[in-house]
Amino acid sequence: MIAQRPFVLLWLARVAATMGYQMMMVLIAWEIYAITGSALDLGLVGLIQFVPAVVLTLAIGHIADRYDRRQIVRSAQGVYALVAIAVLWALAGHALSRNALFAAVLVLGTARAFEMPTLHALVPALVPEALMPRAVAAWTSANQMAVVCGPVLGGMIYALSPFFVCALCGIFFLTAIVLVSLIRPRKIEQEREPPPLASILTGLRFILANRRLSGVITLDLFVVILGGATALLPIYARDILDAGPTGLGLLRAAPAVGALITAAVLSRHPIERHIGRRMFQAVAIYGLATVSFGLSRWLPLSLLALAVLGAADAVSVVIRFSLVQIETPDIMRGRVSAINYLFVASSNTLGEFESGVLAAWVGAVGSVLIGGVGALLVACLWRLLYPALRTIDRFEPPRSHAIEERSPCMC
Repeated sequence: MIAQRPFVLLWLARVAATMGYQMMMVLIAWEIYAITGSALDLGLVGLIQFVPAVVLTLAIGHIADRYDRRQIVRSAQGVYALVAIAVLWALAGHALSRNALFAAVLVLGTARAFEMPTLHALVPALVPEALMPRAVAAWTSANQMAVVCGPVLGGMIYALSPFFVCALCGIFFLTAIVLVSLIRPRKIEQEREPPPLASILTGLRFILANRRLSGVITLDLFVVILGGATALLPIYARDILDAGPTGLGLLRAAPAVGALITAAVLSRHPIERHIGRRMFQAVAIYGLATVSFGLSRWLPLSLLALAVLGAADAVSVVIRFSLVQIETPDIMRGRVSAINYLFVASSNTLGEFESGVLAAWVGAVGSVLIGGVGALLVACLWRLLYPALRTIDRFEPPRSHAIEERSPCMC
């Protein structure tokens, strides 16, 4: 992938922007808790980030398919930088408040709702189709690296000074903007767009009409909703594993470490055959790892289970993301990516909510076990409902995309 200079620039830009975003969220969460002392307010931070994706999904996809995707990404990252400056100014003037921080989270969440689907839609314009699985694996590793390192770096620097966190975040965001500005994607002739309302709804209709695409997206939605155990990690760390705050940090990092290692391996040795079968196997391993974590009472075993869970999820993510990009013509990638982002964000948020509700009824262990078994059942059910998925052998575009060789790249 090193020879693909535009992709490398975008990869670096994603690492920089995501590092900055993760650090900002660490700072904001800490400041909110310091001001209010409310666990509910911490929960609201996640909900507020999620709201823009729900409200703006269809519009975001439409915009990503009509306008320069690089400019959309730069604009979103510019908003990140402005928020970092605003928080820095408020810190210096001792003007931070709960509502001001919630407003910052809402602005960040709105910018992220524009940035992420557009970034995903931009990737296929930067690499040859034959390299797409390796590109997706490398793309996944960029996110996992930033998710692992960003909070750790943010927490360490915050201990020195919150001003340094804001300043470094601003540097990360400006670096990402410069890197995106240097990207020159392949130029493909533009195709005329339908009227705005029809264009907005076309992406949703396309997903519903494409069985492989709808199956891949909904598989992720239901597996993560049922198998999401991360919301209960504090309970496991304190009450079940007796591992304390240090153990909680290790538990939170374990899935990302497993995913990062797997994504790095897949970027060098991509899955090339029996794609559908491998995807369902990964989902099954994800469910079994969730069950193993739920039953474990020994910290090393719990960490191993979570690392395997993250590794299996990384395999599934690489396959699903590759299929979504390959199955979608470029003129619709913005709309499809926006809807896919909404499903991913929904699954994470609803999965945490589902785990919490079940834990209140049957306990944390029961909640995790139900989630793991549920993920296995979903995998079995989707194999029956979407037979076209399990028979996919290679990453190949549908024959119906032949006409799309002349389709526009709105990059």
